[in-house]
Amino acid sequence: MNQSYPNWLKQRAELTPNRLAVKVEEVELTFDELYQRVSTQINHLVSFGVKKGEHVGVLMRNSVEMIEMIHAVFSIGAVAVLLNNRLSSKEIAWQLEDVQAKHLIGHEKFLFQVDEEINVIPVEKIHKKNSSKKDEVFEGFTSDQVATIMYTSGTTGHPKGVMQTFGNHWSSAVGSALNLGLDPNDRWLLAVPLFHISGLSILFRSVIYGIGIVLFERFDAEKMNKAIMKDGVTIVSVVTTMLNQMLDKLGKETYPDTFRCMLAGGGPVPKDILEKAIERQIPVFQTYGMTETASQIVTLSPEYSMNKLGSAGKPLFSCEMKIMKDGKVCSAYEEGEILVKGPNITKGYWKRGEATQKVFTEEWFHTGDQGYIDEDGFLFVLDRRSDLIISGGENIYPAEIENVLLSHHAVVDAGVIGIEDTKWGQVPYAFIVSNMKVNHDQLIEYCHERLARYKVPKGITVLEELPRNASNKLVRRKLKEQFAKGFQHD
Repeated sequence: MNQSYPNWLKQRAELTPNRLAVKVEEVELTFDELYQRVSTQINHLVSFGVKKGEHVGVLMRNSVEMIEMIHAVFSIGAVAVLLNNRLSSKEIAWQLEDVQAKHLIGHEKFLFQVDEEINVIPVEKIHKKNSSKKDEVFEGFTSDQVATIMYTSGTTGHPKGVMQTFGNHWSSAVGSALNLGLDPNDRWLLAVPLFHISGLSILFRSVIYGIGIVLFERFDAEKMNKAIMKDGVTIVSVVTTMLNQMLDKLGKETYPDTFRCMLAGGGPVPKDILEKAIERQIPVFQTYGMTETASQIVTLSPEYSMNKLGSAGKPLFSCEMKIMKDGKVCSAYEEGEILVKGPNITKGYWKRGEATQKVFTEEWFHTGDQGYIDEDGFLFVLDRRSDLIISGGENIYPAEIENVLLSHHAVVDAGVIGIEDTKWGQVPYAFIVSNMKVNHDQLIEYCHERLARYKVPKGITVLEELPRNASNKLVRRKLKEQFAKGFQHD
């Protein structure tokens, strides 16, 4: 059944108008004040030509303005395409063209010359435009209506647009609430990007639950700890590197008793970090999810946060999970591929029918990730796809970097692996084969021009040949072995 919803922000503003919606530095807005500001932004966007059903790129930094624009796009009935502001202009331009965006809204510092058919709308100029007051739009939603599209890299190196419906976001929020519980005094500290599903899902939860967000433009461990101590923060979403830095800055201090949940995503948290958190009585709940599952789909329930170290937990209430190998369901502790099912899973990839078909077996979604379930039904994730590099919570696929390297005239073959890094967890490192003398710095600069900063290899080694198997598939394991024997990144 295609369920209908009233506009979530409008409904929340009517139900609890005076509750805190968002706090950014010294600015605090209630849900009613946020609603009024979004009403103004709707009129501005309509006057700039934004229409129902269109795809609208959003290229912004974490800010009140970004929150307003996301709600305004939804309220017009358009689809918000959340763009990673850390990507290169070429990567963003490709996504805009692929998604057939009609408009691009952004902070001026991120904007660049795009296809002339795309209407570029700098946020800074929106406020200067006079738009006559129109009737409120505030479209309602249906559960199968696409709300957002986020691009995620694939094993081929070509990004795919993940379509997330309002039903996906609603189910994710409800599932999280059934797991963590609801308290009207909750405040969620949001320092992960709003263009990531981890950040955007918090925005949805805020409006659906009626709880406030304390929003940071970027992560700062000291300021995060201060917000927990002074601003009434009760829940925080982090990745391992963030958690580790917060624990170091915290020293021997402890959080107030009102703090109840540190949600950790982006890959398994090492045992020593979990133990440091336990020493300070900080409940860390590991989660497992992805863009395709509209945030977490497996989470460790509070009562198991201490005695199931290393586990991502069990599926959210409306979801299911199983481990498969060679077409059969695995027994306890048997390693295999993680499959999930539930109402928060994407309806598919934008314009990628074949790719969509490949990841579904009936209603079961193939994550491509490896793991096992213990005798109590708790999931342990072994790796996030065998080739995936997770750097500071960002997913990097080696194939994407390899494609860029191979486009250089001096590179005959290329292979990329993830190597350990004390700050980011992992960073990419490249091996190439060349038929001429290669200037290392020029090749790194070539990558900088075509890739986001965090995807650029931290070092490059030239080999006579790369290890490949009989079917010509790159054997990354052997590259890692070679690196371990003596190669060091610059």
